[in-house]
Amino acid sequence: MAQRKGAVKLAKLRELMEAVKVGDIKEKGIQALIINSNDAHQSEYLRERDKRIHFISGFNGSFGTAIITASKALLWTDGRYYVQALAEFDPPEEWTLMKEGLLDTPTRAAWLVSNLPPKSTIGADSNLMSYTEWAVFHTSLSAAGHYLMPLEENLIDKVWGNEQPAATGNIVFPQPLQFSGCTVEEKVRLCREDMNKNKAKALVITALDEVAYVLNLRGSDIPYNPVFFAYVILTSNALHLFIDKSRLSEKAQDQLTGEGVNIVYHPYTDIHTFLKQIASSCTNNEKIWISNGSSYALHIDCGETKKHTAITSINLMKAIKNNVEIEGMKAAHIRDAVALVKYFSWLEDRIKNKKEIITEVSGAVQLEKFRQEQENFIGLSFPTISSVGPHGAIIHYQPTSKTDIPITDKDLYLCDSGAQFQDGTTDVTRTLHFGNPTNFERECFTRVFKGQYRLSSAIFPSMIQGNYLDTLARENLWSVGLNYLHGTGHGVGSFLNVHEGPIGISWRPYPDDPGLQPGMFLSNEPGYYEDKKFGIRLENIELVVEADTIYNHENRGFLTFETVTLVPIQTKLLDVLLLTKNEIEYLNNYHLRCLNILRPLLQGPENSQALEWLERETRAIIK
Repeated sequence: MAQRKGAVKLAKLRELMEAVKVGDIKEKGIQALIINSNDAHQSEYLRERDKRIHFISGFNGSFGTAIITASKALLWTDGRYYVQALAEFDPPEEWTLMKEGLLDTPTRAAWLVSNLPPKSTIGADSNLMSYTEWAVFHTSLSAAGHYLMPLEENLIDKVWGNEQPAATGNIVFPQPLQFSGCTVEEKVRLCREDMNKNKAKALVITALDEVAYVLNLRGSDIPYNPVFFAYVILTSNALHLFIDKSRLSEKAQDQLTGEGVNIVYHPYTDIHTFLKQIASSCTNNEKIWISNGSSYALHIDCGETKKHTAITSINLMKAIKNNVEIEGMKAAHIRDAVALVKYFSWLEDRIKNKKEIITEVSGAVQLEKFRQEQENFIGLSFPTISSVGPHGAIIHYQPTSKTDIPITDKDLYLCDSGAQFQDGTTDVTRTLHFGNPTNFERECFTRVFKGQYRLSSAIFPSMIQGNYLDTLARENLWSVGLNYLHGTGHGVGSFLNVHEGPIGISWRPYPDDPGLQPGMFLSNEPGYYEDKKFGIRLENIELVVEADTIYNHENRGFLTFETVTLVPIQTKLLDVLLLTKNEIEYLNNYHLRCLNILRPLLQGPENSQALEWLERETRAIIK
């Protein structure tokens, strides 16, 4: 049976909303439904089964919240997806885009308060909403006399019916010590030390990357993210793992068995029952440690038990890479740079010599082939953003057969891509022009580069939150009235999620950011976008390292960044007159480093084209 069209889906959903029983008033129904882009583990990227916003609205971005009432259908998303959402809405006349991040856009809760009748009931699936998000809605709605109701059934799933994709249950495999650098036993020991300090009887681990990290296991249940669906509850004498044990490969089971940790297996669906049992057995002095980023439903399971709601120890452990992980990340970025140099040289040759027509899609396919040649390659870390001209202005554009266009020498080409290697995760963006860029394009590109340089070369106090550094990357754009509507940087996992909390660099604060510390990896990716014309973004991955300063005020210690991405920046796109002496020196040194590290890996006749391109693109700028 073909999927229902958008208008039919909305009509069926509204029928179900009217039929919801609210307390003793069986005919009232709910006046609004909140749909967020999460699964039960509050993941950013979703398997097909959990793409409920995509199903009901057509919008396929990774961030958004939909609100449905009897007469309205609205979607909140940020600047990465404004253009994409408007192009994907189904049907477009039914949906209203709410541009989150703009001053005149009300919050979701504020819109509900202003537009619903008095004493309305708003429904939401408490399994798919974090405690933090639920609390924000509840506080605003209850203050206005409304009721936020946890729904017993997910109404989107009921509309979806038998057409909803099946749950994934792929094989789970080990992440060996040679790549992880720390045993499960040691990670568990550190967690239990923190549990004792906080008088926690149990630690509830729900985020899938945290589960994978603490167990030194990886999976493939969500595309591009090497994670698997499972929960962990850690107690003083056992690690309770909620997963079908048969999903673990023999090597994964053997590795866990040899870790010296008492692992008790439970069915995945038993998490709620078990958590309630743990909560009921807690004494007055005992707490359950559960992050506010976990689902509201799991918080309900804790009942009246005291909770410790800080982010987990694992989240912080995961963000600060150990020496093995640091060296693995650096090695992965070197191999990734080899693949990108091969791709850009191959692409330029075909465009300039008109050997064949290369499109956004065929270019992305070829780039993946170059990456597949590299050691320890597992897969991509996200769908490649291969975008020409106007498509570059769609910040998270993903080319399809319907949108695919040729890459030519007439427009800017923005390529944002990354890979999962078993020793590290990569994410790099380069913008190139294979012809003659306009003066405005060159100015915009130069100002984006200046922002990337400014952040990369910054020296800042230890433990400062990334939010405070965001302005550095924007000041050269702001000074002429330009800006970009996405964050400047995100944390990066070690063969884990390419977007990794709790750290980041953005105009929006990260509430759980513990402060920047040596061993953390973040992206540095300022950009500029002209709607329907072009997009520019430059992205490097940076390692936080100690800075050598003349003074050390209050013995706090100061930090800076070490760039681990090693892909040349196209100097043809730079307006050298806008660059300072320090910026030119920085770029020349960076390019010399790229050349010295990559040249030995591009020897032999099969790499002559790539080596020639690398040597040309890393020539020093002389002003």
